[in-house]
Amino acid sequence: TYGSIKSQVAALGDVAITLGTAALWNPLTISSSNTAAVSAAAVGVPAKASYNVEVQQLARGQSIASASLAKDTAVGSGTLSIQLGTWDATTPPGTFAAGSAAAVDVTILPTDNTLTKIAAAINNASAGVVATVITDSQGERLSLRSSSTGAASGFRVQVNDTGDGNNTDATGLSQLAFDPENGATGMGTISGTTTLLGRDAKATLNGVAVQSASNTFNGLVPGLNLTVSQLTTSPAVVTVGQDVASIRKSIANFVTAYNTLNTTLADNTRYDPVKRKGALLQGDTATVTLSNGLRSLMGSSTSGAAYSRLSELGITLQTDGSLLMDGAKLDIALQDVDKVKTFFTIDNKDAAINGFGLKLKTFTSGLLAVQGSVTAKINALTSSVDDNTKEQQRVNDRADAVEARLRKTYSALDSKMGSLTALSDYVKQQVTTWNKNTS
Repeated sequence: TYGSIKSQVAALGDVAITLGTAALWNPLTISSSNTAAVSAAAVGVPAKASYNVEVQQLARGQSIASASLAKDTAVGSGTLSIQLGTWDATTPPGTFAAGSAAAVDVTILPTDNTLTKIAAAINNASAGVVATVITDSQGERLSLRSSSTGAASGFRVQVNDTGDGNNTDATGLSQLAFDPENGATGMGTISGTTTLLGRDAKATLNGVAVQSASNTFNGLVPGLNLTVSQLTTSPAVVTVGQDVASIRKSIANFVTAYNTLNTTLADNTRYDPVKRKGALLQGDTATVTLSNGLRSLMGSSTSGAAYSRLSELGITLQTDGSLLMDGAKLDIALQDVDKVKTFFTIDNKDAAINGFGLKLKTFTSGLLAVQGSVTAKINALTSSVDDNTKEQQRVNDRADAVEARLRKTYSALDSKMGSLTALSDYVKQQVTTWNKNTS
């Protein structure tokens, strides 16, 4: 029984830690009025606020595709030079600004120049593009797309065609060139039907234009990442607020943990007038003191906060020692979470008037400490059980000794009786023989 009491005190202490720690009163809820278009995730502790987000453009990487070729056609040999950078399509044929990374050369040998093998060579080169062979009704196409999104993830493909020496004629390996600025359009132009240029995501946050290479905007708002998925026709409202439901649940968990312990204590200390019998711990000083101490704590006051007692939050102590939570009254109090937080967490440097969570934590920790009343009671009971076990063993040892002594005496007596019986039988036999002889 005291093991159960100790476990329930520990559970109450765990709840006290939640209620008494200021940082744990800051759970946030993040919502979006249009989750299909805009979502948000905390990456720290964002401020409570609302944000209007409009999405004008989604980020994408560049993609291009070659003309169709018959399956396993030998394309040609030479070198593909893949350079990452940004395309400006304002004025055809477009201009390309190379990025900071050096171009990557991919050598295509005459023995390995089908589209499938060329795609494998490009992927092995880690050039910042992904190559795929697409098969349709007309044959095979080589498709190249950026490994990442954003305008700066664009690329050009320049060719050194060793087959015919012409790098812009769209025959041989030049079929795989994409450098419209310099007249090499084997894989299309910047406005071709198989060409998609890389671009950044564009949106407005509370009317301010913002841009991101990916569809996730990092760092626009401290502690908050925004991810866009669709264009919008009206603002999506992203709201960061306090998670009152989580806080309410923590308070309800406290009431449940306390009532569980109170029931255990009450059930084990009551007297049944019908059966005229007390429960297991009825009259036990340590248990009654613990029960009284808990009830006193539930009615204690806190200084320096807008609320001074649990009853002001709608949590009242009943005549049987249990707590009853008035959800409606608690919800009214939680309209200003900071005031409720202060009631539970304020540190007045005085255990008697500290925040309720701190007082509860101190109380339960004291009970479970090495010299605490619950621990001391369990140790005393354990010691009593050990002493009782040892005494039982001593009684058993004495009984075993008496039994051994009695068995020894009985065995000796049995042996003596056996010899006397034999002597009696012999005498009877002699008397019988004597009577026969004298007759």
